[in-house]
Amino acid sequence: MKQSMFKIAENSALTSNVFKMKLIGDVSDITRSGQFINIKLDGLYLRRPISVFDRDDESVTIIYKVVGHGTEQMSKMQVGEELDVLTGLGNGYNTSLCKEHAVLLGGGVGVPPLYMLAKTLIKEGKKVSVVLGFNTKDEVFCEEDFKKLGADVKVTTVDGSYGIKGFVTDALPENFDHFFTCGPEPMLKAVYKATNTSGQMSFEERMGCGFGACMGCSCKTLTGYKRICKDGPVMLKEEILWED
Repeated sequence: MKQSMFKIAENSALTSNVFKMKLIGDVSDITRSGQFINIKLDGLYLRRPISVFDRDDESVTIIYKVVGHGTEQMSKMQVGEELDVLTGLGNGYNTSLCKEHAVLLGGGVGVPPLYMLAKTLIKEGKKVSVVLGFNTKDEVFCEEDFKKLGADVKVTTVDGSYGIKGFVTDALPENFDHFFTCGPEPMLKAVYKATNTSGQMSFEERMGCGFGACMGCSCKTLTGYKRICKDGPVMLKEEILWED
């Protein structure tokens, strides 16, 4: 984990309430897709954890949804402003567990961390199928980004206004050897039940500190309690215990 100041190079709207922000700074601690950063905002006690969409040698890009005071404040920030950011948080996805064909399933703001993952898998020579799930056509984002990588992309909408009507589980390909997913818990549980292969699930959870000190995001697994921010947010399908 590293604390650094980052300068905003881009902050633009993708939909009515989803924004893309590019930050220039020290990204050396961001080493794996599925990790997140934690942003300090003026006047707010808790930092805001946001998944990494992509990174290069000098910048990190995030995609976030306006859901409260913190993200609303972020959406109004201008190019050139600076943010205090913790980087290198979370364990991230382990791409070595996929041998040939990976399926990536993202729901809403669970889509962004799958982009850097798709880039990594394709670079490793693996086939990548992507299923992006949204409620309606107006919420769809990043479809073209994944297509430009060379992934096979399908989009589902709950109301059928775009792509395949239904949920991400309604667009699963027939054959694959490993899945990666991120999204709300009901979606993760549905993917768990609909898949026969091993996979990795990234959990969305409210976090206090973001680096494992406060124990506020602990969850029970087959091997004991784990902290979503420190031991996760990515967990293997086989270790998850669902509460009814």
